[in-house]
Amino acid sequence: MDLVVMGVGVMIGAGIFSLAGRQAATMAGPGVVLSFMIAGITSLLVAFCFAELSSALPTSGSAYTFTYVIFGEVWAWAVGWALVLELLLASAGVSRVWSLYASQLLTDLGIRFPEPLASITGRSEGFDLFTLFILVLLTAVITLGARIGLRALRIIVAAKLLAIGAVIVVGVTHFDQRNLSAIPVPPAPAGTSVDALHSPLLGLLFGQPGAFGWFGIFAASAVITFAYIGFDVVATAAEEAEDAPLSVPKGIIRSLIVTTVVYIAVALVMVGMISYDRIDVEAPLANAFRAAGEGFMVHVINLGAVLGLTTVVLVLLVGLTRVMFSMARDGLFPRSLARVNRRYHSPTRVTLLIGGVAILLAEFVPVLTLEPLVVIGTLFVFVAVAAGVLRMRRTMPDLPRGFRVPFSPFVPVASIAACLWLLVNLQIVTWLYFAAWMAVGLLVYLLYGRHNSVLSGNDRATAPVGSGLRGRHRR
Repeated sequence: MDLVVMGVGVMIGAGIFSLAGRQAATMAGPGVVLSFMIAGITSLLVAFCFAELSSALPTSGSAYTFTYVIFGEVWAWAVGWALVLELLLASAGVSRVWSLYASQLLTDLGIRFPEPLASITGRSEGFDLFTLFILVLLTAVITLGARIGLRALRIIVAAKLLAIGAVIVVGVTHFDQRNLSAIPVPPAPAGTSVDALHSPLLGLLFGQPGAFGWFGIFAASAVITFAYIGFDVVATAAEEAEDAPLSVPKGIIRSLIVTTVVYIAVALVMVGMISYDRIDVEAPLANAFRAAGEGFMVHVINLGAVLGLTTVVLVLLVGLTRVMFSMARDGLFPRSLARVNRRYHSPTRVTLLIGGVAILLAEFVPVLTLEPLVVIGTLFVFVAVAAGVLRMRRTMPDLPRGFRVPFSPFVPVASIAACLWLLVNLQIVTWLYFAAWMAVGLLVYLLYGRHNSVLSGNDRATAPVGSGLRGRHRR
């Protein structure tokens, strides 16, 4: 149950209140419900692959460790580097969104800050006091140990699920089936000027697809994948879970199913309450309730968003801590980051480092514009995990598993195909940024990781998770 809470805590955030409306208004129309289904099914296929690998290799590194054992150090570094991009950018970006919702909640409740403070709270760019506050607070919670974080997580997840339940129940009373059959406006004429770098990669193959229709639904699915990011973080808690080969797969799959049902329900309520062409992109669900005469629900939505985002940042930071801890234990990052504090029983050094870097990113980089980078990093990791299932079935057929992917190899192959399809729906500029990030990662590996890893022989006294498992399976 704690693992399910962890998964729900990281997956259900503010996106449930804003993402459906934005994509319905600009890309998919009422078909955004199908977009959530497509993204959810893709995530579920990948979740099966994560479940099998985590049941066979229950360690804190998640996809990084799986790749280390199955494909070797170089590919493991690439996946680990992509995970750092995914989790670090997501932590910084979600913290900034938390500030926006917290500021709006206080404003709606009539709470005003003095002018010097008001000018540095609730900002989308530049120094923001609320962003700094939430990152410092949650970094401190994680540093003090997992038990404190878990208790806080349980309470906050329960509260935000109550808020979401209220949204669904009240929203259904204003549901109008005619809004689901609204015909979206056709795409812009072919002669309209479009920035090539900001068009989907798919446009290079089939021309500029435009919005709405099936192209719009699939393009929205690629963006909506961001909402499902996090079920893979459950696997990072494997070393701290009881009976991990059985409990971790259950935690991954059950938390994803709960999240998918909730997302589809909210998306259906969203497009059923108001016609897609009348949706306010800035605050879609809140303004839909205002238009329906349910102004009180705006406070519920803002409160639910604040609670939801708190758990998202908390679990993302925990997941990144465990990934970097494993990479440091294998020597790919400085080994001092892999030390566990005896008093708090947590890797405090790596936690403080991650918290500090997240603060710098959130305060000085326009992270809200980098959301697609989180998606592309995640989908890259998903492809590696699905491929890992296929290879491990062939190279380690006798390895005990607490869970096996059903209908293999069809499910892993379908996972790879679905992820690749979502990848080609991402913008070309996103691919260029991701290529630059991976190039920097390759440089870091060549200059540091390759010479300091355990496989290099520089420190054989260390017992890393990745290389240790790999060696045992080879013997």
